[in-house]
Amino acid sequence: MLNILRIANLALLILFPIAWFAPLLRAALLPIFGMDEISVISGLQSLWGSDAILALIVTFFAIFAPYLKTIGLALVHFDLLKAKVLPVLGYLGKLAMADIFLIALYVVVVKGAGRVTVEGGWGLYLFTGCVLASILISIFTARHLKAIQQ
Repeated sequence: MLNILRIANLALLILFPIAWFAPLLRAALLPIFGMDEISVISGLQSLWGSDAILALIVTFFAIFAPYLKTIGLALVHFDLLKAKVLPVLGYLGKLAMADIFLIALYVVVVKGAGRVTVEGGWGLYLFTGCVLASILISIFTARHLKAIQQ
């Protein structure tokens, strides 16, 4: 069981960066002009130019929180970090999930504007899957470590 959790978690170290560059959304003011693809990275680049504080917050939620959690879980899996940090790692995963909620909220708001076309991209599903997989890996890791201690 632990080997499966280790492999799945290490796969996230590769999948998260792919998700950051993958298209989260395709948006256009009018569909006749073609649609622009927006990724986590391109969105952050735009945000840094207009609102640095919001960009810093989103950068933490979208990049640092999920990656730090994944690295922390890997350290726990290889006995380089104590299992007592699992609750903290769980909070990091929930912070990353907040980022997905914000993206979904933006899609709903923008679609309601009328003249704007917005579609979810495959990167949105990849990023969401990575965050959910990370949450499940931490839950199963905690259960596995609890079973070993008993």
